Amino acid sequence: DAAFDAALAQLVVQFMTAPVAGLRELARVTRPGGVVAACVWDHGGGKGPLSPFWEVARSLDVSAWGESGRAGVNEGHLGELFREAGLGRVEETALSVTVKHATFEDWWEPYTFGVGPVGAFIASLDAASQARLPELCREALPAAPFTLTVQAWAARGLA
Repeated sequence: DAAFDAALAQLVVQFMTAPVAGLRELARVTRPGGVVAACVWDHGGGKGPLSPFWEVARSLDVSAWGESGRAGVNEGHLGELFREAGLGRVEETALSVTVKHATFEDWWEPYTFGVGPVGAFIASLDAASQARLPELCREALPAAPFTLTVQAWAARGLA
């Protein structure tokens, strides 16, 4: 209890089974007046790094909504969770991140690791759709090298 000056949850709140309880735990281990901060990708607004993938995925399966319904991924929701967890003086902002991809393969490789909702979606596809997916993504993205500017929602509050 109250052991840390700050506690951070970077890109994980959306995966918490009980995000308010998780944020309360961050507050519990933070000293009174200490900072609790978190960020999540803007999957709800379509500006997250996975958004191009999920747009293409929906062309194969209209029910493929990826992470857009997860906790905190919509504007204002992360701050709501902070306030619900009892954090004080909550502030919210959007963070912009720009990533340059030298090749399509640089962008595509992480999707092949079988991790998270992307991995589960790819595994759910039949072999023909699995083979077609990267080609559809290649067609949807700019020619390499390309730059993607994405957004994360960030919030901070006091324990």
